[in-house]
Amino acid sequence: MNNVSPLQIFIDACLINNFVLAMFLGICPFLGVSDKTDKALRMGAAVMFVMLVSSTCAFGIHKALVAINAPYLHLISYIVVIASAVQLVEMFIKKFSPALFRALGIFLPLITTNCAILGVALFQTNRQYDFIRCLSFALGAGVGFTLALLFMSGLRERLELADVSSVVKGAALTLIIAGILSMAFMGFAGMGK
Repeated sequence: MNNVSPLQIFIDACLINNFVLAMFLGICPFLGVSDKTDKALRMGAAVMFVMLVSSTCAFGIHKALVAINAPYLHLISYIVVIASAVQLVEMFIKKFSPALFRALGIFLPLITTNCAILGVALFQTNRQYDFIRCLSFALGAGVGFTLALLFMSGLRERLELADVSSVVKGAALTLIIAGILSMAFMGFAGMGK
């Protein structure tokens, strides 16, 4: 897989195989934090940072575990790295933006169990990307995740001002919007190989 350019990997992870809207990974924060655009942007930035850190560490961990012939430790090692990166982000946000820390609530520590972040580490290892391609993949996945959050939050904010039937208000409308966004992103599938 190292014959694919980093730009192609970025576009693929961001648009064509968007983790949220095409692979359906990371749905919890997508549905839970996408009610306000500013909150969605900050959550997207936090997830993107954790993806980049975990991708970088996963690349080094993979090389080390292959060198000592212990590839069975990949999963547990990746989980430890992701949990550590999330703790770092959580402490930073709590210190410098207590209002955001309260606004994100339970979804901030749940980044640890976000399957999109673990997916980045596992997919890049499985695809045997080199370091630059790992960073491109993680950045593309993070940007795609943030785009999905921003699109969803923008639509939900606009719908707060609309006259919507009580039959579909709340979770039902959110899931309908998510499905329509997912179908829209499926249109990018023609760009892939």
